[in-house]
Amino acid sequence: MSHTRPLQVVILAAGQGTRMRSGLPKVLHPIAGQAMVKHVIAAAATLQPQKTVAVVGHGAPVVEGALADAGVSFALQSPQLGTGHAVQVALPALQPLPDNGQVLILYGDVPLIQPATLQALLQAAGDGVGLITQQLDNPKGYGRIVRDAAGKVVCNVEEKDASGEQRKITEVNTGILCLPAQHLASWLGALSNQNAQGEYYLTDLLAMAVQQGVPVHTVSPGHDWEVAGVNSKAQLAALERAWQLHQAEGLLEAGVRLADPARIDIRGSLTCGRDVSIDVGCVFEGDVVLEEGVQIGPYCVIRNVTICAGARIDAFSHLDQAEVGPDAVVGPYARLRPGSTLGAGAHVGNFVELKNTQLGTGSKANHLAYVGDATVGERVNIGAGTITCNYDGANKFRTIIEDDAFIGSDTQLVAPVTVGRGATLGAGTTLTKDAPPDTLTVSRAKQLSLPGWQRPVKQKK
Repeated sequence: MSHTRPLQVVILAAGQGTRMRSGLPKVLHPIAGQAMVKHVIAAAATLQPQKTVAVVGHGAPVVEGALADAGVSFALQSPQLGTGHAVQVALPALQPLPDNGQVLILYGDVPLIQPATLQALLQAAGDGVGLITQQLDNPKGYGRIVRDAAGKVVCNVEEKDASGEQRKITEVNTGILCLPAQHLASWLGALSNQNAQGEYYLTDLLAMAVQQGVPVHTVSPGHDWEVAGVNSKAQLAALERAWQLHQAEGLLEAGVRLADPARIDIRGSLTCGRDVSIDVGCVFEGDVVLEEGVQIGPYCVIRNVTICAGARIDAFSHLDQAEVGPDAVVGPYARLRPGSTLGAGAHVGNFVELKNTQLGTGSKANHLAYVGDATVGERVNIGAGTITCNYDGANKFRTIIEDDAFIGSDTQLVAPVTVGRGATLGAGTTLTKDAPPDTLTVSRAKQLSLPGWQRPVKQKK
């Protein structure tokens, strides 16, 4: 998404967030799987700004560390003397400011502002001031937008400074605004803290613009939750639900069947084909792709996974950085760890864990098995209780099981080892050497029966 004027962005992220009752800086609290401020940075990035400056204060080293790879510069606000003071602090980092440029002010604790709304704001502002405002049935606590008889913005009045009549105004200031670069320095220099809170209000710039004949334009957000700020854990939870419901509504419109739109969490990107169904309580993290006809059972956690057409993931399964082939079945209670891939029609069942393993077409591990660092061919059956012993305490080794092999129950394969094509391992085998193809390999202790043996009897005290 592009615009015609040079753009620089300031993100205010210096607040303490005392109402969060947490040692974690407020802007780093997660929503939809990532820190609030990272959502803001991502939205700003779609506008292709020349520079983005994050104003930090409380917990500055922690915030800067968390954003080290976010492509932003930092300005330290200490002490915190209001929003106007915060932008004053950022001003040196914005230099040089082109006369025809725009400066966009965003907030690290208003995490869900959407690129489309920001683009509309920049376009509305033009060479003047742009402000996002909102109509609220209960505007208590918000600054009010005062307009003249012609409907033009006159100023913003903070509630503590507002008259009784002004407090009846329902149009409120969200704080998100776009300022003309050519006026920014002079306006900031003219700010005063002569108000009820003793702070330098950024919104006082609106009155300055009006006095100098600079037009002030307003836009409304596409959704109310876009401009919702977070000051407490309760507000964070409420905003999380609003965002998740918005995403769920998008899935429903795209034809996905959700058992309950109120019980899904998407903490990244979820792409769905036709006729996908998702049961309750599922969590999707990172980049997840569900192709046509995929079924996801209840309470699954799926992270950075591609699930191919027709596959089914049964209840309580956990998949991480894996790929599930067409018509494969996983679960219930299965775990696919990073690097695992399932071929077409493969089965991974109850309490089976795969790690860095390729399970070929039509192969099955249906019960109580651990298969790690393994290459498993096609049409292989892995019996219950099978373990690939891939770690010797210092190094990891690979197990190879070729096509059409049959691994009996309670078998241990001590890597590195190869099971040949069509080979059978008898139940209870501990395999330490390669098993030849088309051959039964058994490794068991001799069975003994001891007549007359009696179990120990508990001694009376």
